[in-house]
Amino acid sequence: MSEPVAYDPRSVETAAQAFWDRTRAFEVREGGDKPKYYCLSMLPYPSGALHVGHVRNYTIGDVISRHKRMTGHNVLQPMGWDAFGLPAENAAIKNKTAPAKWTYANIEHMRGQLKSLGYAIDWSREFATCKPDYYVHEQRMFVRLLKKGIAYRKNSVVNWDPVDQTVLANEQVIDGRGWRTGALVEKREIPQWFLRITDYAQELLDELDGLEGWPESVKTMQRNWIGRSEGLEIQFRVDGEAEPLTVFTTRPDTLMGVTFLSIAGEHPLALKAAANNPELAAFLAELKKGGVSEAELETQEKRGMATGLWARHPLTGEDLPIYVANFVLMGYGTGAVMAVPAHDQRDWEFAQAYGLPLKPVVVDAATRDALREIQQHVRGHDDPMAVALGQHGAIDVVEVDAAVAVVREYLRRIEDEGAHTERGWLINSGEFDGLDYQAAFEALAAKVEAEGIGRRRVNFRLRDWGVSRQRYWGCPIPVIHCPSCGAVPVPEDQLPVVLPEDVADAFAAGDVHSPIKSDPEWRKTTCPQCGGAAERETDTFDTFMESSWYYARYTSPGAPEMVDERANYWLPVDQYIGGIEHAILHLMYFRFYHKLLRDAGLVASDEPATRLLTQGMVIADTFYREKADGSKEWINPADVEWRMWQPEPGPLSLPDPVPAPAPVLTPVLKADGRPVIRGGTEKMSKSKNNGVDPQVLVDRYGADTVRLFAMFAAPPEQSLEWSDAGVEGMARFLRRLWRDVHAHAAQPDHPVVDPAQLDAAQKAMRRQVHEAIAKVGDDVGRRHSFNTAIAALMELLNALAKFTDMSDQGRAVRHEAFEAVVLLLNPITPHICHALWQVLGHPETLLEDVPFPQADPQALVRDAITLAVQVNGKLRGTIEVAPDAAREAIEAAALAAPGVAGFVAGQVPKKVIVVPGKIVNIVV
Repeated sequence: MSEPVAYDPRSVETAAQAFWDRTRAFEVREGGDKPKYYCLSMLPYPSGALHVGHVRNYTIGDVISRHKRMTGHNVLQPMGWDAFGLPAENAAIKNKTAPAKWTYANIEHMRGQLKSLGYAIDWSREFATCKPDYYVHEQRMFVRLLKKGIAYRKNSVVNWDPVDQTVLANEQVIDGRGWRTGALVEKREIPQWFLRITDYAQELLDELDGLEGWPESVKTMQRNWIGRSEGLEIQFRVDGEAEPLTVFTTRPDTLMGVTFLSIAGEHPLALKAAANNPELAAFLAELKKGGVSEAELETQEKRGMATGLWARHPLTGEDLPIYVANFVLMGYGTGAVMAVPAHDQRDWEFAQAYGLPLKPVVVDAATRDALREIQQHVRGHDDPMAVALGQHGAIDVVEVDAAVAVVREYLRRIEDEGAHTERGWLINSGEFDGLDYQAAFEALAAKVEAEGIGRRRVNFRLRDWGVSRQRYWGCPIPVIHCPSCGAVPVPEDQLPVVLPEDVADAFAAGDVHSPIKSDPEWRKTTCPQCGGAAERETDTFDTFMESSWYYARYTSPGAPEMVDERANYWLPVDQYIGGIEHAILHLMYFRFYHKLLRDAGLVASDEPATRLLTQGMVIADTFYREKADGSKEWINPADVEWRMWQPEPGPLSLPDPVPAPAPVLTPVLKADGRPVIRGGTEKMSKSKNNGVDPQVLVDRYGADTVRLFAMFAAPPEQSLEWSDAGVEGMARFLRRLWRDVHAHAAQPDHPVVDPAQLDAAQKAMRRQVHEAIAKVGDDVGRRHSFNTAIAALMELLNALAKFTDMSDQGRAVRHEAFEAVVLLLNPITPHICHALWQVLGHPETLLEDVPFPQADPQALVRDAITLAVQVNGKLRGTIEVAPDAAREAIEAAALAAPGVAGFVAGQVPKKVIVVPGKIVNIVV
């Protein structure tokens, strides 16, 4: 027998991919009698090269897609490029080139990488979001939203980078500085474009309950981000002002504990007060420094200044000072809050800093009970709190000493340690004393509404989506600014407003951040309403705009509108795949934009995706050396190897010589052989230089090995720890599979299994094959537990290696088994399976059109089952019995089993416990 052909991944994968390209295997059309299945992975940013996180993400989607096609579905798996954004612009500034050139070159390279991994993608639907034939639809939609009032422009306080001359997201402000320039960030009020996502807040919240295929963690994050809260809007009259100061609170039960009011530095009252107060004006100017993120506001030192204005408490008439505070934002609520330092930690810190009073009005159960006890025992005093504080002289009632101590300890904690923020029962609140939170809410709501000084209100933490950016590389906002007519939408027949791409000269200057802002010729236009001279809007869309509707465009390539009737065939997406880091922003905008499409009559569904899988991150070892200045030089794991290293002996302190230190396994830099420091296991990142180039792995081991490891190393939702040894192990498994299938195929013939002719060993082998079929089908199709599916196939291959029956039916069982293994593995390792299917005697075909194996129920039937036998809880043997054997027969077989009888030794068992299908325990 000649030696089988050695497994050569490069030639195998080249042949399979050529077949798929030649037959246009994965291009898909609407209709037919197969159920549709739309599997979508989040589109990549064309950064220049795939990383292992991409490989994991897209392999998960590809496994699901190929499996669904093998189970009879009409499957769409598309791919495109999220091509606008700051990284391309920053690269252009650095390299003094045009962002478009950099972007298109990266797309070409990354497309080749994706194709080398063999993904079953319908490339006929590919697009890049930076192309006018894509973003024209986005511009048209925005014009229509403007006309409906869903898009609008207003001044907004933002994080402003004075060097880059652009707005920064909260996440781009690090320790008060711009993430790229390091410049001190300023608060600046500038005109921004918004979409009214808040109009959909309740719907976005309510429909989370129906997304049963989404992870609970994502839904919880979205619920918290939407932040629905019920409270009261309450008016405080301000001395000398016609309009009251309105605040919103979710804790109206603390209303009687207000001791001052806080307003934002941009609040009209603050600006008015600063007009005649230079010190306050200087403070307001200082507040413009720093970011506007909630995280920064929570952690920064609480600072403020009195405005000199006073407000009147709406129920008690008490005068309350109004302060400007650096933790109040104009963009949140009304820009004013009622300060209750006894029951809000932020207010407590502010009150401590500025000597403002605390007024406790809510107590816990223990303090409530103590106050009740004081009131019961001390007659003649209506105020038990005053009694506890000794404000009515000494009270000679020993029975309440313990209660007084409880009350004083409660007050001490508030005074010295911090606010009491839990809900409880009211005190110091007049007619509302003794009420719990809900009862107080209802009573106070009724009172303020009856007196016309407040109302119930539902508020949301969610804010309208700011969609404009001050940078160049983005979709132009289709608006014209006219001195006479104001902001006018570009007529639809004049769209698209095309972003100029030939701007290399502008970026070569080095200090130009937006060529369209500095190019008067691009800005010049005429007003579509009055015909007068006007200028184009030079802000561009936030790139979340492009990624919020891309999934819909895949369904309708070439459509003259954003989508056509094909969208309702494919949508909603059946399986969406991407990182948990997108849980709030992208996935929230994704859901919102779908509702805009629905309300525009473009789609019929309410939600864009029925199932969401959030894959875990890829982590790897980190290595570094410390530099002379104390910083770390991070070293890529590919440049490190582990060697036995003999540490240099330290200074000797003894006169006698001591043995040299023993060699230890140490990571060393390959280039110089000297040790490096292992920094632990962390997420792959450029900053820690611990990324793995998947192309290097594909070139060395083949795409199937990389795909197999990515699916085997961990369940999809968990972090995957990178292991070079693990990759090598997957390569060995595929080489073994290749060798075993070829060795089997070299036999003269392959009879068909005849169940009636199988002996016990053949039946047992065939049963294991069909048990594996059942398990893999469930693991891949329902549970998406690809690692356990692969483990089951490894176990089956091991069993086949021990099954040496060369009879006709033995070979038939083995042939059925190898066919099953190839088909079951095909979604994960499609190239080698494409080749091995032919080796097993089939013509070259698309395996996705071959039905996924189904377990034969008859093959799963066992003639006998194995039961463990214990004597007094210790395993002493096993027995084989019929699956339906009677209890008496099982007991008799267990007592007679070799290795068991000796331990029973003629004794009459006290008890025989039979656990059906599992174990027999004999107690003697």
